[in-house]
Amino acid sequence: MSTILDGKAVAARIREGLKTEISQSGSEPGLAVVLVGNDPASEIYVRNKGKAARAVGMRSIEQRLPEDSRTEDVLAVVKELNEDPAVHGILVQLPLPQGVDRRRVIEAIRPEKDVDGLTQASQGALVEMTPGLRPCTPAGIMDLLDAYHVELAGRRAVVVGRSALVGLPTALLLLSRHATVSILHSRSEEPWRVAREADVLVAAAGRPRLVTRDWVKPGAVVVDVGIHRTENGLVGDVDRESLEGHAGALSPVPGGVGPMTIAELLKNTWTAYRGLR
Repeated sequence: MSTILDGKAVAARIREGLKTEISQSGSEPGLAVVLVGNDPASEIYVRNKGKAARAVGMRSIEQRLPEDSRTEDVLAVVKELNEDPAVHGILVQLPLPQGVDRRRVIEAIRPEKDVDGLTQASQGALVEMTPGLRPCTPAGIMDLLDAYHVELAGRRAVVVGRSALVGLPTALLLLSRHATVSILHSRSEEPWRVAREADVLVAAAGRPRLVTRDWVKPGAVVVDVGIHRTENGLVGDVDRESLEGHAGALSPVPGGVGPMTIAELLKNTWTAYRGLR
């Protein structure tokens, strides 16, 4: 049997620890989420983030703008939140509607309030391995591996996917823990040959069931970042059925990386609050 990397349980412990710390401090960190448009998935994500923030004792602020908002409209909201001393973390929900300049909006967030870890300042701190707010999903992957005492130093780690949101920062975080890291992407030749060398394999390609048994060496730890709606329900980037009993450990979809992402957002907000005091 493969060990299940239970992100839901690990995230619950993180949230409970944050709730205790915040309660004992007598403080109320403020998390602001900016939602532009009416994307159904984004609506759900924003609602879940607000609920999670309130549950640990944070103040949840939602700023909603219409679908036809201009870049300047969103920048004005971000500026207001930057200057609000009651707001300690700012997250702009992605994707943004066409016509809104994503990079300009993200870069307008003050780095000390960038709880999504997406500004160039935050990314630069990650590259230089200096203190800073880390992207939530990659940070969640690392905390999930730590919760199960997965050894990284000196181990071979392979990340499938090179996106700026997940793949690249995950590779950098693994590198910061002294893993030997490879990145696979759409131009990689025979990617399964490289993947099979991994002690730790992170699937973040955005393709349903891409990673099959042939990609994974026996006993490897496999983290599935993907989530896709299909006729048969939710699936990840990993063909889980083919890996049961083959992988040493495997994160489920749902219930693996997803809950960790929101937990890391709350951790970043608490970190930002303490840094801004």
